[in-house]
Amino acid sequence: MFINLEELNSNVKDEILISSEVNFDKDLLSNSSIKDLKDVFVNGKIYKDAGDEFVIEATVEGKMIIEDSISLEDVTYPFLINIDENIEEILQKDKNTIDIIPILWQNIVLEVPLRYTEVKDLSSYSGDGWKLISEEEVKSNNPFLELKEKYKEE
Repeated sequence: MFINLEELNSNVKDEILISSEVNFDKDLLSNSSIKDLKDVFVNGKIYKDAGDEFVIEATVEGKMIIEDSISLEDVTYPFLINIDENIEEILQKDKNTIDIIPILWQNIVLEVPLRYTEVKDLSSYSGDGWKLISEEEVKSNNPFLELKEKYKEE
């Protein structure tokens, strides 16, 4: 998504408004834990700050399809990102356009949760000699708590 910066460079406009749906290349997705991105919209602006450097302020909203941490099924994870960063470093001199896709992608990748699940009933996840339990069950049915208490007494 290329943005033309000629009007900012020539001081015709104070800011360039951005309001668009964004589509990401499948190659970007293949190198991440994101399986797909849907309904990604960016709203914001690019302007020059007091130091005459280009800044992007935008919100990015959408849904990422990721793998559930427990069931390993695809789940939808909604996200909303606020971007406020100087883009002077990535702006090539003598160029009047900038591709904002890499900026958006970097911020989206930072929002991917390490663990996310929509599983409510953990009892269906068990096997030969093991079962998945909740945090509450760990605290109430932990056999090592007795040992810990006895260790404290000594």
